[in-house]
Amino acid sequence: MGREHPARTFPWPRSPAIQFAQGRLQPKKMTLEPRDAEHVSHSTASRTDSRSIAVVGGSAAGLFTAALLAREGCPVRVFERIEALEPDARTLIVTNRMRGLLGRAAERSIVNEIRRFELFTDGRAATIALKHPDLIIERRTLIQGLAEEAQSAGASVELGRAFHGLHPNGRGLVLEVERHSDGSREEVRTSTIVGGDGAASRVARAAGWAPLETVPLVQAIVPLPKDMLPDTARVWFVPQDTPYFYWLIPESPTRGALGLIGEAGPDTRQHLEAFLEKRKLDPIEFQGARIPVYKRWVPVRRQIGEGSVYLVGDAAAQVKVTTVGGIVTGFRGALGVAQAILNGGSSGELRTLRRELDLHLLLRRSLHDFQQADYSQLVDLLNDPAKQSLAEYSRDEAWKILWRVCVSQPRLILLGLRGLLMRGRSFRWPRT
Repeated sequence: MGREHPARTFPWPRSPAIQFAQGRLQPKKMTLEPRDAEHVSHSTASRTDSRSIAVVGGSAAGLFTAALLAREGCPVRVFERIEALEPDARTLIVTNRMRGLLGRAAERSIVNEIRRFELFTDGRAATIALKHPDLIIERRTLIQGLAEEAQSAGASVELGRAFHGLHPNGRGLVLEVERHSDGSREEVRTSTIVGGDGAASRVARAAGWAPLETVPLVQAIVPLPKDMLPDTARVWFVPQDTPYFYWLIPESPTRGALGLIGEAGPDTRQHLEAFLEKRKLDPIEFQGARIPVYKRWVPVRRQIGEGSVYLVGDAAAQVKVTTVGGIVTGFRGALGVAQAILNGGSSGELRTLRRELDLHLLLRRSLHDFQQADYSQLVDLLNDPAKQSLAEYSRDEAWKILWRVCVSQPRLILLGLRGLLMRGRSFRWPRT
């Protein structure tokens, strides 16, 4: 992280929601000044820049927030607890929308493109070809690339700095971080703190947000079956194992990631191992994480004294609860928080994201108690017009998908309503 990188610009899309990143939408209330030294130790003090921003957590959403704000001239420091920016590797699938949000910064993390999905349940199958390919990405490479972009934009990325606490002080906030190298403490005076430190966010707890509920994600890297094309992802609905699904996403012509979201960690691993054995797939390695569950909109800002604390990404449960995917929605949350900071609290992107996540919550409630017969009926109802709608729009456009699919196949509405009214396994997760 100590290398200098040539100045680069993000090829931002031209939608009004993110034009501020190109300088075409000016902040409404915030006047930016040149970057200034802003930290104090316990024995020394320095002048506080009242417009400085501290981002806690080198997550994808946290680093994207830092890059957006630094491009607008904000003094930004990112504090990440690990001493080398080498987060756990994880193979992920995201929609093509990530390219539109990140542009060039996305490319280095993309390892494959998916052009069709194969859905399986109880001997039935359906194939959906995608108009715009999904992307298979490597999470570690994505985060490293975003850190370089944030630095190129002018942000300072400081490793080996663990969050210790925060409190109001005068006209702003004091962020306390602990250096891993020697255990010493540093106080950072700032006007704004952004918590991008994940589902178990310590920033969120310190600022008064309630803990989030999470579910386990477990997947195995496996040799790709010989009958499977590398541009095709497979999904199996097995409700006795999980209310979500199994997936197999190719990361190369020879390897893929097979996994599932569960409800309890040990059971999830056991189900995965049994599924691997049934399909005669030998795991090369295992990957896992706990993913926040969106239960309701989490307000992203709290005022502490005269300062503001924001949450982005997993820290705010900005996750599509239908698929428990949070990369693209986390970037949209970061974009919204950057807008709010620059525009005195106003963000159209956050309002749009809230509507989208609420719709995914409604869809999850309708699907969560589905049994095998329900999934079989769902696959049977996917006529050609419904498949065309699923092919044309991504899961980051849930409103468009729902409208078009229901128009082309009205019986899906009745199936979804029946799911909402079903009683059985309740729509709850264990608190962690």
